[in-house]
Amino acid sequence: MAISPQASSYTPDPAILELGPDFYDPVEAADFPQTILRFRNDRWATTVGLADLSDEEWLAHFGRFQPLDGNLPQPLALRYHGHQFRNYNPDIGDGRGFLFAQMRDGLDRLMDLGTKGSGRTPYSRFGDGRLTLKGGVREILATEMLEALGVETSKSFSLIETGEALERGDEPSPTRSSVLVRLSHGHIRIGTFQRLATLRQPENMQKLVAYCLDRYFGEQGGADGPERLLAHVVQGGAKLAASYMAAGFVHGVLNSDNIAITTESFDYGPWRFTPNWTPGFTAAYFDEAGLYCFARQAEAIHWGIAQLAVSLRLIAEAEPLIPLVESFGERYRQAYVDAMLARLGVASRGMNQDITLLTAIEEAMRDADIAIDRFFFDWRGGQRRAPSPADTLYAADPFRKVADAMATYAAEAPVHPYWSDAAPCSMHIDEVEAIWARIDEADDWQALHDKIAAIRRMGDAMGGKQT
Repeated sequence: MAISPQASSYTPDPAILELGPDFYDPVEAADFPQTILRFRNDRWATTVGLADLSDEEWLAHFGRFQPLDGNLPQPLALRYHGHQFRNYNPDIGDGRGFLFAQMRDGLDRLMDLGTKGSGRTPYSRFGDGRLTLKGGVREILATEMLEALGVETSKSFSLIETGEALERGDEPSPTRSSVLVRLSHGHIRIGTFQRLATLRQPENMQKLVAYCLDRYFGEQGGADGPERLLAHVVQGGAKLAASYMAAGFVHGVLNSDNIAITTESFDYGPWRFTPNWTPGFTAAYFDEAGLYCFARQAEAIHWGIAQLAVSLRLIAEAEPLIPLVESFGERYRQAYVDAMLARLGVASRGMNQDITLLTAIEEAMRDADIAIDRFFFDWRGGQRRAPSPADTLYAADPFRKVADAMATYAAEAPVHPYWSDAAPCSMHIDEVEAIWARIDEADDWQALHDKIAAIRRMGDAMGGKQT
């Protein structure tokens, strides 16, 4: 399951400065006409000692970007390259965001507060550096739902409406604007390493490897540093891909600049939760070839990790790196079993029996018109709930095979009142649009707040917490 919030005092740690100016550019935040607080995540603000900020202080730091005490004196736009839909692009970097602050959380992890929509940077190219309010609302919904479903994800920390009218070609314009702040376990990307390899900067590559090992994995650098770092990313990437599948989630744009070295999921644009188990389901309308469709996300993450290995060849031999990249498939297989059983709430019966069960589930869901959320809700703990709107489907042969395969599995998590609800908590596009419509048309935020509460309740149920 995903990491739970652990309270902490505010402990600034602007570690990025250790890397030096070759890795970032100091920038200024946009001067917004307004700063209207729309969402503050006190649940996670508690973990970095910022929940006691007044709303006025919150707006000053996360709308006007006045520096936090003892932290970065000025925001930093990070430099990176990356493959975008398998095409290498050396002209990217933080184009509408920056690193605002770093601090320790209750688990002593180094955490970043980064932005989206905070204004133009040297990497904005032809963009305006802004974020639509709808985009901010969508990211809140994505991160809350993923967290509840056990995916390691960045947290939507703050959303502030900024009073500008934005023109966008892919949605009705003009539209309202916002600035989002994310809480993340690091913003270093695979694309950060690709940039150093392309520019042939071995000393900086050594420095970055040592920084990542020390700051994210608690290890010292050394001659085998690249190998150890790659091992962490392979294992974490396999877990991330598996957690997407169990959640029924499609990130949409798994470019190498959108894969963090900590393998924490982040940067949500055209995301979707696929309603049914549809392998070819895509989230981005521009992903015409289905490169990042539901069933190809593990392939996309694996491919990105291979690009990391290629980049590390600047300072390491290929021989120890290749087997690590090749181990991704087996690591993904185990992570997939773990993630699917966790969502079912049952204990493993051994790899062979687990694979038999999951194969039966995949085949039944793929061939039947049943919502993924409905299935996992109805079969939580290994025992089918009744009655259910899907009873007719469950009586058919594919689900009889599921029932037979599930018969020897035992529930692993305690019962929560959520599992007695009439229907599961879901997050499909129609509901996202309905929540946004109430905000856009009537400035009514209640549906968003209600949905966040419902999602967090589901998260408690998934984690076995009692309320």
